[in-house]
Order: sequence, then C-alpha cells, then structure tokens
Amino acid sequence: MYMNSTSSNPIGIFDSGIGGTSIFREIHQLLPNEDVIYLADSKNAPYGYKTKQQITDLCIKNTELLLKENCKIIVVACNTATTNAIDYLRKTYDVPFIGIEPAIKPAALNSKNKAVGILATKGTLSSELFAKTSELFTKDIDVIEVIGAGLVEAIESGNIHHPSTIQLLEELLQPMLAKNIDYLVLGCSHYPYLISILQKLLPKEVVIIDSGEAVARQTKNVLKNPNLLNSGQKKASIRFYTNRSENILKSFVPEFPVKYLDF
Repeated sequence: MYMNSTSSNPIGIFDSGIGGTSIFREIHQLLPNEDVIYLADSKNAPYGYKTKQQITDLCIKNTELLLKENCKIIVVACNTATTNAIDYLRKTYDVPFIGIEPAIKPAALNSKNKAVGILATKGTLSSELFAKTSELFTKDIDVIEVIGAGLVEAIESGNIHHPSTIQLLEELLQPMLAKNIDYLVLGCSHYPYLISILQKLLPKEVVIIDSGEAVARQTKNVLKNPNLLNSGQKKASIRFYTNRSENILKSFVPEFPVKYLDF
C-alpha cells in the first residue's frame, strides 16, 4: 500500500484536533525545509473518552489518508492515539511512526520533592503503554494523575483564556498542589496552549514539561537514518486540513493555509 519514500515527500501529522499544532511548530522550527500535511480530526475530538478500538479505527483512517499523500513519516501528535494505537500502526504499515507520550521519565528522575503531577486524558492514563512507562520510572515517586476533563473541548472551542477554563484548571490542579509537586507533566498535545495560564496558577518552582521538542528531535533522527531529510532550498509546502471549523484551526496557525476536508 505504501510506495518507496523519497526525501522530498512530506511529513504527515495527525491529532484529534488542533493540539498537535504545538508539535507541528517544534517540527517546523527544527526542520524548516520539510513539507508537512497536518490532519486535525476535530470532528472526533477528544479521543480520550473513546474505546481502544474506536481510537485505533480513527488512527487507521488518518494514517491511510496521509499515506495517499505519500507521506514519508507519520507523527501521531496525540498522546491518547499513541498510547492506544501506535503498536498496531507500526505492525500494519510500512512507514515510520513517531509517537508522543507523557514525559514521565525526566520528571521522575529530577523531582526533588518526589511528587510529580500528570495532567492527561482518560484514554492516556488508562492505557497499557502509559502504565508500563509509569511503573518503570516512578517506583519511589508520588504520582498524582489528573484527568483533564473538559480541557480539550475548551481549547477546541477557542476558549483558552475564558474564566471558566481558568476555574477548571484551578480545580484540576488542587490535588497536585496538595501533594507539593515540583514537576507537572502535560500528557496531551493540546495542553501546551495552557502553559501561560498554568505558570500563573502554579508556584514558580514547579517545572512544566511537554514532549514537543523531543518529538521533533526524534522525527529528525528517524529521517536521518534512511537519508530522508529534505535538503532542498525551496519554500516548504505546509497544508492544514480540518473536518470541523476552519476558523478555529486558522487562529492557531494564522500564517498557513487551512482547508476543510470531510474525513
């Protein structure tokens, strides 16, 4: 189903909406010559409350659409999709996949208070992959897991700075603050858009970790091995597609074209 890749083929990225644009920006900054196709599956957001099979089916749909566009690598810019479906995708398709999962390891290794907060979706926190990673690195760490119920919907609606979103964040952070966390791990690619608010709500010493930069570095490393990095000098072609409101996605990436696509 997948043709041989060349270095000029695009990078494919998909997410359950606009959250993965935070990952896209890290990738585009590190690899400015690369063409990119981004799918925002906002119609089905959030993935966090769906079953493993539903999540896998959505990932198959997104993957096959990107493979039709001859993408040379696919970035699953969604924690829930990665933790539930990336093993299946890697076994099924002949293309490299880059996943994103909560950066528990650096938080656990560096926490002086031995207390780490993880803000993620239900789908990520209840996944087998997350459980394995957490068990591996947090044996002597107090891990306070909080489901960010309502946060993806608020971001997808463009209500990041709305008082109701700030109030919701304050409530979600309470269990973590009560345990004196010194690291907060963001376990959803939507959540980096909340960092400016989180910094105001958290004590100054709390370090906020998201996975965007690490995902970009891993994408570059994987493309290096089969010599698939695009060294061309032409301006990169960046295409964003959404199956919901073009205006909301456009507000997150105003400098790039956004088109509606029924997928």
